[in-house]
Amino acid sequence: MHTRCMNRLSTAKRSQIVAALVEGNSVRATCRMTGVAKGTVLSLLVDLGAACERYQDRVLRNLKCRRIQCDEQWQYVYAKAKNVPESMKGAVGVGDVWTWIALDADTKLVPTWALGRRDGFTATAFIADLADRLATRVQLTTDGHKPYLEAVEGAFGNDIDYAMLVKLYETDSGGKRASAERRYSPARCAGTRTQKIVGNPEDRYISTSYIERQNLTVRMSCRRFTRLTNAFSKKLDNHKAAVALHFMHYNFARIHQTLRVTPAMEAGVSDHVWSIEEIVGLLETERGSN
Repeated sequence: MHTRCMNRLSTAKRSQIVAALVEGNSVRATCRMTGVAKGTVLSLLVDLGAACERYQDRVLRNLKCRRIQCDEQWQYVYAKAKNVPESMKGAVGVGDVWTWIALDADTKLVPTWALGRRDGFTATAFIADLADRLATRVQLTTDGHKPYLEAVEGAFGNDIDYAMLVKLYETDSGGKRASAERRYSPARCAGTRTQKIVGNPEDRYISTSYIERQNLTVRMSCRRFTRLTNAFSKKLDNHKAAVALHFMHYNFARIHQTLRVTPAMEAGVSDHVWSIEEIVGLLETERGSN
């Protein structure tokens, strides 16, 4: 029923819904602003998110990036891991869900991302997909998360300049470091340690500053990542769609304050700033090609 209602929405109304979502509004707030039922908004989100993911998967190829930074961002779906019912523990898409993000330090383009656990399986898939999208040798910087080591070796071999940047944080007053899930204010950084892994990475480019700033952009622009609210995703499909829509808008429609163009334009992937209507039009484009 919701799909039929969504099909009856005008392009203007769909664009109004999407504009609200990409500017950090929750689904319920979007419903109040647009007068559209929650189920219809979610149906549009899931369908458009899938179209955005397929479009970016197709066009973000043969990229001439030079410096890539990667990081993992924590969030949860349905419930925090400690609150997941016994009957649902271990189920895919319930509890902790990490978003692995790659960022081009020069163009600020996000060429790929992955959702999953913070484990070797997701790391391998994420880095392999990144490698498939690059046309040139790059300098890669990640944090000290160990699964990156095997993942980078498997995807790039020796054809990369790779370094890890490990930040050293002060401990809590009780002597324990706060976990990523519990730290709502940044811990105080007491220093960093760099480790060159493969190739000859330049010291001045061993940094994760841009990707860490990107993490803030995600939390500010995608309501499902906002901490201490009840706007978290209740289903993995909705979470996945929201992430894809966010990066579609970020890459193609949002002018970067420093670049004065969109990341996709700076990377040579697009020749103009996309409008919300063009993003919504991906649905009709896909239907017309089927």
